[in-house]
Amino acid sequence: MSLGRLSELSFDIESTGSGPLSDTIVGIALCREKGKSFYVPVRHNNARNVDGALSILKIPLEDPAIPKIGHNLKFDILMLRGEGISVKGKLYDTMLAAYLLNPNKANHSLEDTGIEYLNHRKRPFSETLGKRGSFADVPLDEATPYAAEDAALAMELKEILFEKLDSEGLGGLYFSLEMPLIYILADMEQAGVPVDIERLGELSKELERELGIIESGIYGISGETFNINSPKQLAQVLFEKIGLKPTKKTKTGYSTSVDVLEELANQHELPRQILNYRTFHKLKTTYVDALPRLVNKRTGRIHTSFNQTITATGRLSSSEPNLQNIPVRGDWGRKIREVFIAGKDCAIVSADYSQVELRILAHMSRDRGLIDAFIHDADIHTNTAAQLFGVANESVTPDMRRVAKTVNFGVIYGISPFGLSEALGISPKEAGVFIEQYFAKYGGVRDYMEETIGKARADGYVTTLLGRKRPLPDINSSNNNIRQQAERFAINTPIQGTSADLIKKAMIAVCANLDRNGLKTRMILQIHDELVFESPKTEIDTVVPLIKDGMENALQLSVPLKVDIGWGENWAKAH
Repeated sequence: MSLGRLSELSFDIESTGSGPLSDTIVGIALCREKGKSFYVPVRHNNARNVDGALSILKIPLEDPAIPKIGHNLKFDILMLRGEGISVKGKLYDTMLAAYLLNPNKANHSLEDTGIEYLNHRKRPFSETLGKRGSFADVPLDEATPYAAEDAALAMELKEILFEKLDSEGLGGLYFSLEMPLIYILADMEQAGVPVDIERLGELSKELERELGIIESGIYGISGETFNINSPKQLAQVLFEKIGLKPTKKTKTGYSTSVDVLEELANQHELPRQILNYRTFHKLKTTYVDALPRLVNKRTGRIHTSFNQTITATGRLSSSEPNLQNIPVRGDWGRKIREVFIAGKDCAIVSADYSQVELRILAHMSRDRGLIDAFIHDADIHTNTAAQLFGVANESVTPDMRRVAKTVNFGVIYGISPFGLSEALGISPKEAGVFIEQYFAKYGGVRDYMEETIGKARADGYVTTLLGRKRPLPDINSSNNNIRQQAERFAINTPIQGTSADLIKKAMIAVCANLDRNGLKTRMILQIHDELVFESPKTEIDTVVPLIKDGMENALQLSVPLKVDIGWGENWAKAH
């Protein structure tokens, strides 16, 4: 088998499952020119496979001079690494390109993208697989057209999508930010993070005892036993037996959602205890009991998936498990982070941007008060509290500062007086006064918000500092609620999106520094504004200033970027 001289190569891996670190390659589809693709079977059951195919394909796949094309290339890159093949070269990922062109869209699958841009409906994977156990069981006469079509589609989409990226001014963002990140995220997923299984077992028992105590209290208050996890039975107890007034109705009855229970908790102890129960139950089922099952048998580590094409703002998300939702605050947040440990002779290093979105707001709004506060390293929440409550900075109490913090971050999300009143437990009128006082101090922020909404109405989209776009089709809607939501997106997206771009730039810069210095320290997690590393203890003194420098200089703003960094034997001690 010979591929001859290649100017570019589109490829797609077929595997036994969707786990790139636990499943194996079944075959590989290849396309070197539009309309001509073929499929190489590698491990099909009861079929003639091509012996040594992967060793032959290793040469072009590892050639950095040959651009690679595919849809969701990170998956294919990880699968090939399991075979000892390290993909190199420029990457044209059509899934990422489709996402950048329309980040509001929920699905960027090859099937959907093919329909949208080529009006081509490909055969679904589920139809090809049928009731068979894996793709390895699919006969070659069915597997070949299905798989070959994937590589051909990606090749055809590449021409359309990357031309569109350039015409939309998004080509630079793709090649400077999103493309290098594919390789970095593959490295992070492959590295994984060790967890303390024994400690998780102890925490599970502790949570079981805690839930038992709360459960007994709930039954005592309600005067009967019932299934706390059943919305129907809970609604019966709350609204029929106890007589609380329901606030929201669903198709199946009265709602017992978190926001409903939070409202009812001001009137009665039972909803307060139900919320408490749900918090502990989620910790137990989602993390403490689930994490041990997700440990990879081969590596002894947990390997989360980082997703580049999920959020409309450009933020990364994580799944299987979602490590970005692990509680940060409180005793249990600390206990769960303690189970994420470092390997032998290593430490966990955590580097976290301080108030990054407020610093970006200061830069984008050009508000002199905000800029001066950050330049002089003042406590921004204390400054705001002093203005809201009309007191000197030294007279600000912790409670005043908490209110100011809620206002500061609420403004970024375009919070309304009603929304702020809900968050602070005060009247909408009082909340409105706080918002007015905030804008009296930071007039530049009000001007920025008005200018941003006006520009979004004219353009139909907003952009980040690095040029990421988010279309806002509802910004001129006649429906008040829909339009106001689009206005909130217009205010928040440039800030949150710039924050997402910043941490991606930092990831690229720090990884380049680690490689350049020949260090063994590895980036293993990204949690919004925080980067987590596993570092040999002998490298700590070298990597801490290197990480800090890379993150604080990733983007030049009119205010300094500040990074808090620490290290320890586990994530909790490093944080």
